[in-house]
Amino acid sequence: MKRREFLSAGLLGTLALSGCMPKLKVEQRGEYRYEIRLQAADFELIPGTQTPGLGFNGQYPSPIIRAKQGRPVIIDVINELDEPTTIHWHGIRIDIAMDGVPFLSQKPIMPGEHFRYEFIPPDAGTFWYHPHMNSVVQLGKGLVGLLLVEEADSSQFSPEDYAADLPLMLKNWHLNDDGSFKPLSIPRYAARMGTPGNYETINGLNRPAMTVPANAWVRLRFANVDNTVVYKLRVKDRPAYIVSIDANPLSEPKPLEHHSIGSGMRVDIAVKTPAAGEEIVIENGKGRLYFEFMRLRAEDRPLKKATATTAPMPLPNPLSEPELDKAEKKYFVFEWEGAVTPADKAGKSKHAFWTINRRAWEGMGPNNIPEPLAKLDLGKSYIFDLKNNTPHMHPIHMHGVMFKVIKSNKKNIEPFFTDTVLMEKNERVQIAFVADNPGRWMYHCHVIEHMKTGLMGYIEIS
Repeated sequence: MKRREFLSAGLLGTLALSGCMPKLKVEQRGEYRYEIRLQAADFELIPGTQTPGLGFNGQYPSPIIRAKQGRPVIIDVINELDEPTTIHWHGIRIDIAMDGVPFLSQKPIMPGEHFRYEFIPPDAGTFWYHPHMNSVVQLGKGLVGLLLVEEADSSQFSPEDYAADLPLMLKNWHLNDDGSFKPLSIPRYAARMGTPGNYETINGLNRPAMTVPANAWVRLRFANVDNTVVYKLRVKDRPAYIVSIDANPLSEPKPLEHHSIGSGMRVDIAVKTPAAGEEIVIENGKGRLYFEFMRLRAEDRPLKKATATTAPMPLPNPLSEPELDKAEKKYFVFEWEGAVTPADKAGKSKHAFWTINRRAWEGMGPNNIPEPLAKLDLGKSYIFDLKNNTPHMHPIHMHGVMFKVIKSNKKNIEPFFTDTVLMEKNERVQIAFVADNPGRWMYHCHVIEHMKTGLMGYIEIS
């Protein structure tokens, strides 16, 4: 088999050769240290072609950053691009100074400059990292990577309860047949669901197949790092279970029929593999139809631990439970403005298609920070009432907090914690959380073109 057709999950399930990993140094005192460089680089995405992308350490798939719950992480980021950047650690509840939003939480990292990010992840799970500047281009050309936080030591759960742990980074590229880029954003699509890509990949491969241990539980960590696409996942003709949504374990395994993840969202799925030689097909739904997305082939492999009867469940993360009876309500309406501002002060056309509470994001700079969408009191419980008055889906993401989805007018909700909620067209959702992390936190749609054309703001907790 060619490497692009079959990749072993034995190397910690990363689908990566040794050259795809950043330099990692684990100190005796338990710190995890990384050095990551942002570089222009050519990738082979379509076999036999080269794509002029942007990569962390010049690579795609990007280096996987591994950390451990409650242990310090130090990441030195060196900008070798010809434009400014920052790095946001999506879903991690950290100090505002480390959140990676230009001007709001840090100065941009200019070309040739270096910035050190330091934090202690309080939560375990599947997270990811990406720039928060010129996002359509920097993310669209490859600057996306996974951050996996291993669960703290416990007698109740160990990551080794899974015989394999597969990080699966989903991205749909905008490519011509020769590997060059098509336009990453077209205004008429930005005003709808976003400019669609045309070349689907999982860890940089189209419809990959991987080997996994036979007759054992494996954990599939799906992360949607795409600018636009909603993926609708299912395991064909075999029982599978959702064990975690956006890094938050459920109270018990939930049987998987299908599960949709919008841009920025993640889901961990547990599946018991079949006998050696048999395969599992994983599909992606488009409309009412499903198509093969990837497959797993079971092989005989020694197991470190006996296989459990049911899907192993990680412990809940240490989140504050909102007091719903005392919570203050805030209302947010997401709407389609449907207008194009003819030009900005420099004479350049400036698109503004989307609004939050009839306000499009104004942009910001070193001496220009707009007013927040809401000011919250530290330690207080809040319910946000979100109303999507548009005919398109929006994955609404909040930095700095995990919120609890408690109600929807379109589907039955069993309350769960997350950092991003996928809102259907004309859906009204209520989320609740404790404002326990002080700072100015971005609050936006994670369809990157929606974010860049108005559907963004921030909340202030103080």
